[in-house]
Amino acid sequence: YAHATKEPIAVIADYKGDGSVEIWAPTQHPQWARGAVAGALGIEIDKVKMNVTLLGGGFGRKSKPDGVVEAALLSKAAKTPVRVQWTREDDLHHDFYHSHSAQRIVATLDGAGKLTGWNQHSVFPAIGATGNPDELHPSDGELGLGCTDFPFNVPNIRIETHESKAHTRIGWLRSVSNINHAFAAQCMMDEIAEARGVDPIQQAIELLGEDRDLNFAEETGGKYENYGEKIEDFPWNTGRMKKVIQTVAEKSNWSQNLAAGNAMGFAAHKSFLTYVACVVMVEKDANGNLSIPEVHYAVDCGVGVNTDRIKSQFEGGAQFATSLAMTSAITFDKGQVQQHNFDSYQIIRMPQAPKKIEVHIVPSTEKPTGVGEPPVPPYIPALANAVYKLTGKRIYELPFKI
Repeated sequence: YAHATKEPIAVIADYKGDGSVEIWAPTQHPQWARGAVAGALGIEIDKVKMNVTLLGGGFGRKSKPDGVVEAALLSKAAKTPVRVQWTREDDLHHDFYHSHSAQRIVATLDGAGKLTGWNQHSVFPAIGATGNPDELHPSDGELGLGCTDFPFNVPNIRIETHESKAHTRIGWLRSVSNINHAFAAQCMMDEIAEARGVDPIQQAIELLGEDRDLNFAEETGGKYENYGEKIEDFPWNTGRMKKVIQTVAEKSNWSQNLAAGNAMGFAAHKSFLTYVACVVMVEKDANGNLSIPEVHYAVDCGVGVNTDRIKSQFEGGAQFATSLAMTSAITFDKGQVQQHNFDSYQIIRMPQAPKKIEVHIVPSTEKPTGVGEPPVPPYIPALANAVYKLTGKRIYELPFKI
């Protein structure tokens, strides 16, 4: 995937006669940009002044300092202020892409239909491989985004990785490897529920077990990074996850008898310390065309400081995730990106977009947590599970057509 921000890279740099430089940039990481510019120009960091503008979309792409350094170097060479504006083609051809991924999950059931084993293989080039070609496996931090933090009460759990080289620049994209892991795990959970003959929401609540805090730092030998926070301060709490699942089941009227040509899918996932459950409804018209009339999110992000902003992040996240699920893909031929603009790198248009998105914020007194990235991971498997219920076809690759 590419980030495809509405505003491509756009930077103004003014290299001055005293060896200092002033920059205006839509950067998500001004500290990194400032240091990178200082290094590239061979000046002290206090000689670099950063002015952070509105992003025009970021999604992780504008944490990278490459466009900022480019503008600074050009300004120094030209001895005049310089404005660098990437074209859409520049943007798509020279992104730090979200990596491709292969996930293989094997689950075992005993004679009574109880889930007894979970073996997940996670294979994708690590972000660190962009700068270090010897990095061949996902990092502990990347595996902690929805893989090694497997929360369900299953007696036998095994997580495996395999070598995968990076052949292009890899970077952060909204929710990072949570996208891969949630899609695989939550679609597999739907298959398991079907095999057991149980409702997927009831299964999720059952497998979360009693309300308790999970400490993946202990279970992974201290290799669970917990999004940079102490696990004691932000534990993985099964009760909070159950609450968002119960809330989305109630608010979406999950148990309703749907009319012919309609189906609902469910998924739940915790990312960036926030608990999210999602139900997506799909509908098929008389011509066989599928649409998304309704989406329900339940979210526990601790104290909701700005509830309007929380809702808007989830509304936008659903649109973003729909593009990842249905239309967006970067492909290469002999090292060249094949997509050039929005005609070939598709993001969803209005007819494909969810028609109604309801965001149900669970009241909480816990510390506030993230809301920008958590909307994406559960949405895609919820959509895929809904499509399966309507069409009888399981989704195993992204993007898929509905």
